[in-house]
Amino acid sequence: MLFSKLVALLSATLVLASSKPRSVQKLNIIRDTDGLQTNVTWDEYSLMINGERMFMFSGEVHPYRMPSQSLYLDILQKVKSMGFNTVSFYVFWGIVEPKRGVISFEGFRDLQPFFDAAMEAGIYLMARPGPYINAETTAGGFPGWGTYTPSLWRTSNTTYYEAWQNYVSTTAHILAENQITNGGPIILVQSENEYTGWAPGYSEDFTYEAELLSAWRTAGIKVPITFNDASPEGHYLTVNIWGYDSYPNGFDCSSPYTWASNAVPTYFWSAHEEYAPEEPNAVYEYQGGAFDGWGGSGYDTCAILTGPDFERVFYKNELATSTTYLNLYMIYGGTNWGGIAHPGVYTSYDYGSAIAEDRTLREKYYELKLQANFLRVSPAYLTTRPMNSYSNQGAFTGNQALLTTQVLDVVGNQTGFYVIRQANASSNAMEMYTLTLPTSVGNLTVPVLGGQLTLDGKDSKVHVVDYAAGANTLLYSTAEITTWATIDGRDIIVVYGNAGELHETAFKFDGTVPAATVVSGSEQLKSETINSTNLVIQYTTTGQTVVEVGSDVLLYILDRANAYEFWVLYPPTTGAYANYSTADPILVKGGYFIRSVDVSGSTLALLGDLNSTASFEIIAPAASSAQVTFNGEPLTLEKTSYGTLTAEKTVSLPQVNIPTLESLTWKTADSLPEITPTYDDSSWTTANHTTTVNPTQPSTPVVLYAGDYGYHTGNILWRAHFTSLGAETGFTLNVQGGSAFGYSVWLDSSFIGSWVGDAVYESYQSSFSFPGTLSKGSAHVLTILQDHMGYEEDWTAASDDFKAPRGLLSYSFEGSNATTVDLWKVIGNLGGEDYVDTTRGPLNEGGLYGERQGWHLPDFDDSYWADGLPTNGISSAGVSFYRTTFELDIPSGVDYPMAIVTTNMTTNPYFRSQFYVNGYQFGKYVNSVGPQQAFPVPQGILNYNGLNTLAVSLWAHENEGAKLSSIALEVLAQVESSMAAVVNQPMPPWTPRPGAS
Repeated sequence: MLFSKLVALLSATLVLASSKPRSVQKLNIIRDTDGLQTNVTWDEYSLMINGERMFMFSGEVHPYRMPSQSLYLDILQKVKSMGFNTVSFYVFWGIVEPKRGVISFEGFRDLQPFFDAAMEAGIYLMARPGPYINAETTAGGFPGWGTYTPSLWRTSNTTYYEAWQNYVSTTAHILAENQITNGGPIILVQSENEYTGWAPGYSEDFTYEAELLSAWRTAGIKVPITFNDASPEGHYLTVNIWGYDSYPNGFDCSSPYTWASNAVPTYFWSAHEEYAPEEPNAVYEYQGGAFDGWGGSGYDTCAILTGPDFERVFYKNELATSTTYLNLYMIYGGTNWGGIAHPGVYTSYDYGSAIAEDRTLREKYYELKLQANFLRVSPAYLTTRPMNSYSNQGAFTGNQALLTTQVLDVVGNQTGFYVIRQANASSNAMEMYTLTLPTSVGNLTVPVLGGQLTLDGKDSKVHVVDYAAGANTLLYSTAEITTWATIDGRDIIVVYGNAGELHETAFKFDGTVPAATVVSGSEQLKSETINSTNLVIQYTTTGQTVVEVGSDVLLYILDRANAYEFWVLYPPTTGAYANYSTADPILVKGGYFIRSVDVSGSTLALLGDLNSTASFEIIAPAASSAQVTFNGEPLTLEKTSYGTLTAEKTVSLPQVNIPTLESLTWKTADSLPEITPTYDDSSWTTANHTTTVNPTQPSTPVVLYAGDYGYHTGNILWRAHFTSLGAETGFTLNVQGGSAFGYSVWLDSSFIGSWVGDAVYESYQSSFSFPGTLSKGSAHVLTILQDHMGYEEDWTAASDDFKAPRGLLSYSFEGSNATTVDLWKVIGNLGGEDYVDTTRGPLNEGGLYGERQGWHLPDFDDSYWADGLPTNGISSAGVSFYRTTFELDIPSGVDYPMAIVTTNMTTNPYFRSQFYVNGYQFGKYVNSVGPQQAFPVPQGILNYNGLNTLAVSLWAHENEGAKLSSIALEVLAQVESSMAAVVNQPMPPWTPRPGAS
């Protein structure tokens, strides 16, 4: 029987209030079919898509973190070829409605290319439109204007309710048009995000939850609505399919080899049974990597922290809890270009993911491929239940150092999955064991033919019992299965283990037991018939050995390295969902990445990417593989003695001419005219608000929060006009800008000091001495340049943390308490919320003079500027802009990801820079904080076949000035590629900017 939940408000009258949450109404939860659609259904075991029960293996991808939309398809095809079938994605409210009431899903914000790419790749989508998303995104996804909108957000407060109406309605209509019910890829929509913690005095707001549910449905969402509890605590249970999140290994990438002994979660199944027993066990965010903050250790260490060993232990533990929806956050992280990030992360959002920021594949990718392909061919797992979650120490092994969870198919009543791991997750010891397993022929202690099994530290295995593989049944296998397929009437079964491990695979037969014969490889098998009709094969997993078992089984025995090379591909069928087919699999061994397969008559066409010469083995129906092409070129085929095909493909990686940036002609100009005596700031915004709704009430005579004046990103400049009383000796101020922010201060044209920033302080108070005595009655200007590192997130609901101001919290004049500021002026990005560059969006540029003038844009006329390199820099505190152009001519058929790379400067180290490529800000570098020094720029932002403009801002924090230690354009990887042609994103050139001053 299928279950869903309908939410009914018993009292429709809502008490509206602008200063407090509305009264909470009790909800009547009806468990019944909702009748809205039949495409996506579910029961207590799993989701079903058009009636087919499926393990939903999903990965997180954020379209807004990859503005080169042509690359969506490459990323999603890499997810698909990994064996995944779903991608989860956020929608970022703050970039589509940066000015209240003005919504734009145009340009890089257009979601349709992402949806179209998903259809072409054959990937289902789970939409997560918030309105709050967290995601290490500025303000957690809220728009900047929310910082000055009164009353608490993430509640049923009327002010917040009115704020999200337009966004939710507009976004929901876009999602609704692309639901599976309308022929699109979206199968689930999430309401809110981790609505799990509340500020003191507040609790779960059921009215808010119901209002959101009603809004999604009213706007046309018919697919199931989900929610992700930050931990399984039973919040927002009125959605259709409740689930939870988990990041069990934490985010300390500086200690990547350290695991807590109890790091592996053990209570998830009981929580699921308590809160949602009639729904699938769904984990909507499970740790797929880790974010890294300013001053961190870098994403390579995050990739180790959550590397292949982590994947083996923690993801298989999810199988031990009968999880059937598992979304890994992130599978591809992307880039916090422009001002997308909140202050806790820097430009890269690589996340240590399986697919790196530059779209190359880590070893993690191949480990995931083993697990995903196993789940795809294991339908019995989809109706399992864990039998001994809390009594698994020493179970089935007698070894107290091991935990073994028995997970049984309770519908088919045959197949068993035995998930084994170390009791101490931090252990690096190798444990020896035997398994006593209940099977359909009675209890067996394996290895039956003698010897012991081994489990390395930080490793886990899934042993199977009575497992169906085509027409054959494995009585048991201690070697893990990565896939099986029936091809030309023969069951191809692929098992693997760590190199040199002892394993057994046993077959169950009804009659005569066939012989097991090695047909490829040097492995010496031991085989024996037990119970008269069962064949046990013992072997070590070293290299590749192929064994024929009778005439209808081909058993591949692999070590892990060889198993990594296997790809499971599905030819498209016909119709709108042709690329979603999981019928007629074709197995290919070899190659860095195999993208897809197609069959036309007797020709099998492979598309893939190579980073070195590849040796292929192709296991496909004979009738459809008389000819095989790779990226359109015929392969020379040879046939093995056991009927598969082999071929070699030589890689073609042409050399390309990458310009040496430091040898180019650069132009430079001062980007801080605001400190010159003649500078006129009359067109700037006057900071004259005397009140604010911000929870942080000011201690200054006027409000000096940039957000209150519509400036929400990048560098902010303040100018304080005052008349001296003749007694001032200095200036003290407390500025807030977020982690790693900095600020510099000038009195008239004289630099008086900086806070250079670090990874600890989000605000900082400093006192700066004036260079001399000021004359009584003389007029002066203090210019303050501060960095805005993004708004804080708002994870704790009803806290309004995202409203934490960016600006001056306090100030005073040293030596004179009576001195006052006559006039405050403020400027940020040109136009503020009425931003000028609508193509690159509201967060791409800040308030530096060069940015306001458009110096970072292509075709700006810098011919009258002086020559000067950023590696020569400036000799005093201040800001300079640098520009150069260069040509690229990268041939088609390759994928050469590139990055702007600098190195740490230890002499005069206190400076920060931004890197603009064709007008897009793709690097924010803080030399003294780090850690990022390589800034990947995707093709489509970087013009691979034509002219590029590179602009660099350099802000020196100290009197000695600063310079970049180096700057280079580097190729990060070389891959012969079958990816679709990349179309450059729009790169509007410079045009006059009215109002820029």
